[in-house]
Amino acid sequence: MKANKEGVWGEIHAARHMRDNGYKILACNFSCRFGEIDIVGCKDGYICFVEVKTRGEGAISAPKEAVDAQKQSNIIASSKLFIQLYQYTQQPRFDVCEVFVDDKIKPVKINYIENAFSG
Repeated sequence: MKANKEGVWGEIHAARHMRDNGYKILACNFSCRFGEIDIVGCKDGYICFVEVKTRGEGAISAPKEAVDAQKQSNIIASSKLFIQLYQYTQQPRFDVCEVFVDDKIKPVKINYIENAFSG
């Protein structure tokens, strides 16, 4: 249960971080038959498909390491459907947002990685 709570709060913190840094949030938790995209935003002519990974301060591995080849493939397929459904013309970009939280699920550090992988 705690891990799910961390994930939800991580996405909230990530969306807030994106807005504070000039992104317009287009969608959250877009789901389709290929998978889910945590956050879809746009900035500077890009439509950004963002995978959010949240970890506690004492995490053994970097959150971005959990975005493996299969997850990347699912995000890319989902993004193609999103673009087709909503007819966006911006250049797509795939980002990862690492959110590190304390025991009270408050953000300690946010590491936003642009172009984390290519599609």
